[in-house]
Amino acid sequence: MIKKQFILGLVLLTALVSNAQNPLWMRYPAISPDGSQVAFSYKGDIYKVSINGGKAIRLTTHEAFDSNPVWSPQGDLIAFISDRKGSKDIYVMPSEGGAARRLTTHSAAENLWTFTPDGKHVVFSAPYQDPVKSALFPTSRFSEVYKIPSEGGRSEMIAAFPADKINFGKSGQKFLYQDVKGFENPWRKHHTSSVTRDILEYDIKNGTHTKLIDWEGEDTDPVYSPDGNALYFLSERSGTFNVYTAPLDNPSDVKQLTNFQTHPVRFLSVANNETLCFGYDGEIYTLKQGSTNPQKLNISISTDVENEQIKRMSFVSGATSASNSPDGKQVAFTVRGEVFVTSSDYSTTKQITNTVAEEAAVNFGPDNRSLVYSSYRDGYWNVYIAKIAREEDPNFPNATLIDEKALIKNDKSEKQYPKFSPDGNEVAFVQDRKKLMVYNLSEKKLRQITDGSYQYETDGRLNYEWSPDGNWFVLQYVSNGHAPYTNIGIVSAKTGGEIFDLTQSGYTNRNPRWVMDGNAILFSSERYGMRNHASWGSLEDVMIAFVNREAFDKYKMSKEEFELFTDAEKEAQKAEEDKNKDKKNADETPKDIVMEFENMDQRIVRLTPNSSRLGSFIIDKEGTKLYYLSAVEGDYDLWVHDLREHSTKLLSKLMGGYADLSMDKEQKTLFILGRGKMQKMDVSNNKFTPINYKAEMKIDLAKERQFMFDYVCREEKERFYEVSMHGVDWERLTQHYRKFLPYIDNNYDFSEMLSEMLGELNVSHTGSGYRSPSNNEKTANLGLFVSANGNKIGLKIDEILINGPFDNFQSKAKVGDIVEKIDGQEILPQEDYFPLLEGKAGKNTLISLYSPATGERWDEVIKPIGDGVLNNLLYNRWVKQRANDVERLSNGRLGYVHVPSMGDESFRKMYSDALGKYYQKEGIVIDIRYNGGGRLHEDLEVFFSGKKYLDQVVRGKKYCEMPSRRWNKPSIMLITEADYSNAHGTPWVYKNQKIGKLVGMPVPGTMTSVNWVTLQDPTLYFGIPVVGYRTAEGTYLENSQLEPDVKAPLDLNKAINGEDTQLEVAVKELLNAL
Repeated sequence: MIKKQFILGLVLLTALVSNAQNPLWMRYPAISPDGSQVAFSYKGDIYKVSINGGKAIRLTTHEAFDSNPVWSPQGDLIAFISDRKGSKDIYVMPSEGGAARRLTTHSAAENLWTFTPDGKHVVFSAPYQDPVKSALFPTSRFSEVYKIPSEGGRSEMIAAFPADKINFGKSGQKFLYQDVKGFENPWRKHHTSSVTRDILEYDIKNGTHTKLIDWEGEDTDPVYSPDGNALYFLSERSGTFNVYTAPLDNPSDVKQLTNFQTHPVRFLSVANNETLCFGYDGEIYTLKQGSTNPQKLNISISTDVENEQIKRMSFVSGATSASNSPDGKQVAFTVRGEVFVTSSDYSTTKQITNTVAEEAAVNFGPDNRSLVYSSYRDGYWNVYIAKIAREEDPNFPNATLIDEKALIKNDKSEKQYPKFSPDGNEVAFVQDRKKLMVYNLSEKKLRQITDGSYQYETDGRLNYEWSPDGNWFVLQYVSNGHAPYTNIGIVSAKTGGEIFDLTQSGYTNRNPRWVMDGNAILFSSERYGMRNHASWGSLEDVMIAFVNREAFDKYKMSKEEFELFTDAEKEAQKAEEDKNKDKKNADETPKDIVMEFENMDQRIVRLTPNSSRLGSFIIDKEGTKLYYLSAVEGDYDLWVHDLREHSTKLLSKLMGGYADLSMDKEQKTLFILGRGKMQKMDVSNNKFTPINYKAEMKIDLAKERQFMFDYVCREEKERFYEVSMHGVDWERLTQHYRKFLPYIDNNYDFSEMLSEMLGELNVSHTGSGYRSPSNNEKTANLGLFVSANGNKIGLKIDEILINGPFDNFQSKAKVGDIVEKIDGQEILPQEDYFPLLEGKAGKNTLISLYSPATGERWDEVIKPIGDGVLNNLLYNRWVKQRANDVERLSNGRLGYVHVPSMGDESFRKMYSDALGKYYQKEGIVIDIRYNGGGRLHEDLEVFFSGKKYLDQVVRGKKYCEMPSRRWNKPSIMLITEADYSNAHGTPWVYKNQKIGKLVGMPVPGTMTSVNWVTLQDPTLYFGIPVVGYRTAEGTYLENSQLEPDVKAPLDLNKAINGEDTQLEVAVKELLNAL
């Protein structure tokens, strides 16, 4: 229910938007059946306007987001989508205005399409439940088609396959639809591949599909002509979406009706008088029968709703960066793009910056009165420095005046991730996203530390830290062109130059920091941990490297030896202090670190007793205790390891997500700073104290949205994997889309507009998304396949899911039994039962059952499950069915593995099954259908390309063949249009390396790697494809479709009835190859 909180507040635009003449970003227009009016969505409400244009009438005024209006055939009702109850549900209201009635009550998002021709039902798609026999892949992205009475009631399935943009013929026995083959962003443009949408006609009575429009690009939005002899649709075959028509008896005879050149036509509808209506470039057009000249509707919108978008917001969590002051009394942090400082003892919080742009990477100065941070306010990343202006002000939280300025005046280079030097005289930062630089504040001179040749990432992030004496940097870098695997390097902070590679490893080493007064470096390494087969997420250890022999030798001392040495050292130090007692500040300047590079790699030690999913880490001043965050049981917990006694214990189950560990200068206090709750710990007694803050700010949401738009435009340009951006004139394009901003006041529309713009790049892994905060309780699941019990109360059990709530030794429920009541409330035949399960996941719920076979009635208490658990159960069921099919079809000769994602868990399950229960099989079917990607192509290539070279033998008996950890027999890979990202790269490698045949349908060319970037409004994100994959011939895999060796489409009708025709072909092909 986020929408009217976004109401435009740019003063200069107030009049324009309050009384908008020809407003833009009017979406989802739908013409009335009689052709006299058009309903449409604008700024989260439903409007209607005369077919001749003029002043639009506002039909909904709810604070929720309302969209996608659909007329009933009689024109008396309008159905629409609204999130007024939290999730997107379907509502109906009188077309003249009036109270809206909620039809759907499930927490899943429904997609509204149309009414049935008699107007009695509303037709929509939703992922409620597949038929019990269906062999279709179980995912919420593949929904079913339902109808629900327009007066309210229970929904009824009318089609068990995914179908979008449904349009019924007059008889109600057939409907047109655009198919759903994969998971590509729906607003992507200009691509030609197997996943693009085609237009089909479905005969409900006969259950048959007829493909009408089958072009290599996009064909969408089909509607019947009023006489039922033709269809109208949208297609990109002219280079952008336009309106086309074709006769139903000869659909290949396609005729273009509009000739827009640049931007897409969207949202096609038709009236009974054959007037077409559609959207183009944010406005609404009509096209009368026989005309070739579309007419734009001149629309005005007047509203008495206040347009101001100034909003006061308060944050007690959600910090995106944080830094404690050296004295430990303050914590600086960024939240919602602004810099704040709070007291570590009190909740007093001061706002330091006040811009609509994003500030990030805040760092405290050694004087406790200075801050540096990155800011995007200049249209690019720059570094700013802020200081307490009045000497009388004790700290930032209580400061009255703040002086702020750019770090380097009149310097237009990009600057990120600033850090003060230990003495505060210099600031280091990353310049132009690749070079480490240092700026001297007094001399106003800039010097280069690294030349950027080792920097491959384009976001500018560089993990580095000053040494305590200010003479060195330790950094994380790609030392040998083996990205993304990083090593730890040391470089002079005075002269820069050559980086000393400390780790020189093929494993990933990261997160370096100086400890023990600079005599050692902590870092994390995956060298000893369980390797993640997806190239990220391996278990790690905390490692320590001693930069000189003295520190290393001290570390190796026993506890007794160290205590004796320390006592002697203290005596010597006291004598030295007595000798220099007249010299002021004798120890103020840190001693220069003795750097002994020779054999430094021999002074690297593993500290943690076991590898784990590691977070931040730090060592105390004495070098005796290692504090570290480790996620052993889900969330990150704080652990301490005694380096002398070699003991480890849990200090706190933080329950706050990932955080950074840091200490004050005296190292008396450990700070735990992150997005969740912040805390500090007294290291003397391990006492935890929360750091409570209240960051209050006033945000101009319209200006913030404009900043985020500019940020997306620039970041996409700077980081896109291919410099030419696929030949798109990005400056011209982004300027065009910028014109819509004054007419957008909510994140649904804003995200959709970004997706339309990013879709022009014709690339995978992009578009935008909106994580709508939902305040509704989710619909729980019983873990059953159910169907209606005729006109009687209750639901009939068709199947009990393995490991579901009713699959337990105490339950008496069986297939054929009736679920009559939920928590004492009867399940009535004409009423929707989903509200009875609202918010019940994981809670004791009373289920009343009846057995028609025995006449017995009884109650059982179960805990319904959430969608995540249900999806796992359905997936396991689907895999088991496919494995059983392969066993049956191959007469026990072949094995079957499904790889659901290109991740570590998928690989381990595949490995376990292939070399376990299928080890004695003659061959194996590798099914990667509906795989969304990751990074497994290398591991799968190695595993399935095994060739036997030895037998291990014990006294003449074969023990095991070699290689023993690879599949050495024939295999075949099953692919489909829905495979994405690395699920395109993996079969490409499989085919390129001639491991086996590919069977199924062509895979779209989507092999890029992505950065999904969260905007400063954290409900919004967008994608930047940052890494391309280039073949030896110099072509990229992106947009290069992969063809199977044996083409095998999935027969929808047979799949709904449990027959996987693609799998059958794969089994047959592999058997023939044996």
